[in-house]
Amino acid sequence: MTTFWFIVIAFLWTGYFVLEGFDFGVGALLPLLSRSEADRRQVLGTIGPVWDGNEVWLITAIGAMFAAFPAWYSGLLSSFYLPVFLVITGLILRGVGLEWRGKVHSRREVALCDAGIVTGSVLPAFLWGAIFGNLLFGTALATMLGGALSLSVAVLHGAVFVALKTTGGVRARARRAALLAAAGALPVALAVLPSVPGMGPMWTLGTALLAAAALAAGVTLVWGRREGWAFVATATAIAATTATVFGVLWSAPLPGLTLAEAASAPYTLTVLTWIGLFALPGVIAYQAWTYWVFRKRLTAQVS
Repeated sequence: MTTFWFIVIAFLWTGYFVLEGFDFGVGALLPLLSRSEADRRQVLGTIGPVWDGNEVWLITAIGAMFAAFPAWYSGLLSSFYLPVFLVITGLILRGVGLEWRGKVHSRREVALCDAGIVTGSVLPAFLWGAIFGNLLFGTALATMLGGALSLSVAVLHGAVFVALKTTGGVRARARRAALLAAAGALPVALAVLPSVPGMGPMWTLGTALLAAAALAAGVTLVWGRREGWAFVATATAIAATTATVFGVLWSAPLPGLTLAEAASAPYTLTVLTWIGLFALPGVIAYQAWTYWVFRKRLTAQVS
């Protein structure tokens, strides 16, 4: 049960980083992809129906950690209290900006909402990578490189998503932004990813190589104007990177704390398993239905 729930939590974090990754990238790129209010509406319309649902993966992941591995949950959040607080602050700013932007009318209020969206996207995108980088290596350099990797990949992922979901000038600018983001993401990935598997099981070397290869493939596919496959590639890169990180954490999710020591009692894990068997498929099915309903490209006339 302990290993099973660790895999479930790793899956939930993976879903969060893949789905919120492009949300963060879209928000961060808002001022760069837009030339008019119609452009800004078009860009934000790509994540409008899904961004709040994507946050459910974070809530579920944290909740599962609290129930299945309370020592891991308390140790992680208390050790990184300030960055986690800033992540939550950023998510609140972004949420307020996205919800209120269509309800305000003055240019100043709209600009404040846009600033909240950008800030609330960049902060979590950087800080999550910084947190896990510090958790793995415990150095200031690793913290900064982890943050730079997660932010640059999120921007690339978001640019590809906008290119996939839009038409016209926004699509063209998103494609160029993806290529520029790749110029930052690829070198950082090559600096970070090879050093991670050395602390974990052998299979993490394979996932690290897959992440690097998928990232390179995504850039190539964007260059060839195949945004759908490029999005699959960047999503694969994020998923493989997350799998590599959690593969390293499997033996000791926190320094000096084994997975068995962090786990709840077997009865608690059994009850959680029954709850998860019913709840998790429902969450996945609902999200899949949402993405299917809003699968079409958006034009500049979107309101």
